[in-house]
Amino acid sequence: MTNRRKIINDPVYGFINLPCDLIYDLVEHPWFQRLRYIRQLGLTSLVYPGAVHSRFQHSLGAMYLTGQAIHTLRTKGTEISAAEEEAALAAILLHDIGHGPFSHALEHSLIEDMPHEIMSLLIMEELNGAMGGRLSDAIAIFRGEYPRRFFHDLLTGQMDMDRMDYLRRDSFFTGVIEGSVGSDRIIRMLNVSDDRLVVDEKGIYSVEKFLIARRMMYWQVYNHRTVISAEKLLTSLLVRARQVTARGHKLFASRALAWFLEPKHNMASGEKRAQLVEHFTALDESDILSASKVWMSCGDRVLEDLCRRFVYRNLLGIELQRKPFDLERVTLTKNRAKELLKLNDDEVGFYVNTGDVYNQTYAPGTPEVRILLKNGTTRDITAVSDLFDKDALSEKVTRYYLCYPKEIMK
Repeated sequence: MTNRRKIINDPVYGFINLPCDLIYDLVEHPWFQRLRYIRQLGLTSLVYPGAVHSRFQHSLGAMYLTGQAIHTLRTKGTEISAAEEEAALAAILLHDIGHGPFSHALEHSLIEDMPHEIMSLLIMEELNGAMGGRLSDAIAIFRGEYPRRFFHDLLTGQMDMDRMDYLRRDSFFTGVIEGSVGSDRIIRMLNVSDDRLVVDEKGIYSVEKFLIARRMMYWQVYNHRTVISAEKLLTSLLVRARQVTARGHKLFASRALAWFLEPKHNMASGEKRAQLVEHFTALDESDILSASKVWMSCGDRVLEDLCRRFVYRNLLGIELQRKPFDLERVTLTKNRAKELLKLNDDEVGFYVNTGDVYNQTYAPGTPEVRILLKNGTTRDITAVSDLFDKDALSEKVTRYYLCYPKEIMK
């Protein structure tokens, strides 16, 4: 018999146990093992060299924190069965299984209108069918359909275990100490009131630090200007490869990548969805990296140049500002790029593009952070915090970018 009670030595939390057969089977599954080859922070290692940790590590960490949270809730009188614990752990373990190569960088480029949460659900449903329905409760928790709503709050909320892990883990691997959060104390302050996850009143200051840390990490790490530039270059590279493929030129690619380079697939039918899961779960970052190296001599001048820039980290220049770039500036930049790089109107968009990124500390549509007061009532963090008000927390701070080849500004 295989020993299924494995212990994993995690650099952030120490030893993580695989507590049951279901979790062991999921971790051992090839679709979950694929997450070893999906970087948690995509192309951020081009800025912070230590940021090479994977979605595999993050998923295990989020599962560990969920287990700690369930233990805390039990000590405070919330009854949670072994089956419910197993389902909650499976749901958080698989919450990111729908991420593709470089995580968010290609989320809307490989498949349009399908965020990673939807892909995660498709994969979980395929796994559930193959495992005889063992994931049914986990899927209900993931979808927010399980009767006890606080389980979904552990998975998706302003302070869920996903965010708790990625802030602490990303801070650890990037070295950006402003993102470090006291997850141990916050978890010990968790409670349940009216079937929703809440934080005991004495945890207010830890919650405030958590929200500040998240805001800081967005500007210093997730929306770093160089990361934006690298992601735009990678996206352009993939779009160009699709164009070249559509013209009948057969590019080198793994079977999985070749499927995504073909003309858009209609995912409405069950057969197509099964094909989507099959090819998606065979795709990781090695497919993109190996193809990019080969495409540097593929015969298409633009694709070759984009690949060389990507492989050798000759990224696009980028400017960030608080208001949109005026049309005259964008047009002038495009004309300079067309002249210097000998580009036509259809090609210049791969090199000069503009858009926006934003930071929102308190995302609307996500369960609020509720504080459980000593008198037994609950209030939103913004009503009891000395630092925040709801308008300030919910404000969407937008920055506009303009990307262009650095050489055109010399």
